[in-house]
Amino acid sequence: MRKLGISLYAEKSNIEEMKQYIDKASKAGFSRIFSCLLSVERSVDEIKKDFLEVNRYAHEKGFEIFVDVSPRVFDRLGISYQDLSFFSEIEADGIRLDAGFSGNEESLMTFNPHGLKIEINMSNDTHYIDTIMNYCPNQYQLVGCHNFYPHQYSGLSLEHFISCTERFKKYGLKTAAFVSCSSPDAFGPWPTTEGLPTLEMHRNLPIDVQIKHMIALNNIDDIIISNCYPTDEELNKIAKMRLDLVSFNIELIDNIPEIERKIILEDIHFNRGDLNEYLIRSTQSRVKYKGHEFSVFNTPEYLNVGDVIIESSEYGHYAGELQIVKKKMKNSGKSNVVGKIVDDEVFLIPYIKPWQKFIFQEVK
Repeated sequence: MRKLGISLYAEKSNIEEMKQYIDKASKAGFSRIFSCLLSVERSVDEIKKDFLEVNRYAHEKGFEIFVDVSPRVFDRLGISYQDLSFFSEIEADGIRLDAGFSGNEESLMTFNPHGLKIEINMSNDTHYIDTIMNYCPNQYQLVGCHNFYPHQYSGLSLEHFISCTERFKKYGLKTAAFVSCSSPDAFGPWPTTEGLPTLEMHRNLPIDVQIKHMIALNNIDDIIISNCYPTDEELNKIAKMRLDLVSFNIELIDNIPEIERKIILEDIHFNRGDLNEYLIRSTQSRVKYKGHEFSVFNTPEYLNVGDVIIESSEYGHYAGELQIVKKKMKNSGKSNVVGKIVDDEVFLIPYIKPWQKFIFQEVK
């Protein structure tokens, strides 16, 4: 099951702020926490005290907790890859290696007696994960997570992101990546605050659209908000989202007929397997409403990308079929435009693969 996650930065927040955020996130359906030791400069005793209090509280709310570390952090805190008891003492569920070792160490770490999961940095397109797998790790305790990027234009390209992710997915490993909230006061672990996404193309998109893109790509299991703190409005939008399929926001035309409204808003749609260049075709509605008279009521001369169509009965056995326009084309005069996917989400249309499921949510 796909999880939603939040991030906590103990060096920049007080404990009560973090607990309040955990409460809000829990109510919105979040169940994972990314916390960071890379930028914490306090003593071991102070770290243990604060992290333990927050982690225990988060566990009461059902969260799984990963702590971001590196060999440099291990050296600073006197931790060995052969003894991970420090992380058990702060009641973490896993550690994320922002930078790793040689491969053998990571493999040995997956057999730690504390049951800690070992999370590998996914954002470098190298044979690192292959090397770890060559050392026969406990793959049930091995997972992957991408980086985030605070400097604008420094995030991953989509092509690189997909290539890196495929290296992990081929082993059946669980994956994670970051999205970024747009609150003007949002911060991460580092001084730069120009958003904090994994993918550069997400940097200026609304957070719910970033999540929808991750869902459409269908190669990331857990999606984590990287910066603090999202607004209540952002959390509320996310709380209403489905995480198992793409949900398009649609602006419906005025006075849309009742059956057409039902087709759009009440059915789960899927793209036909015989892909074409111009349309996403969802055909079950024409079976469900066979015999219904679909009148002609809104047939503009041209059909534009993002337009949603329900075919009229003038098209014979196509009557009632729902379509999403992928490429501008001339209307035959028989195709009713019933709504339009919102501008921010039009770019998601090409990611809908044959047989992939999707739904619509009305916005006004």
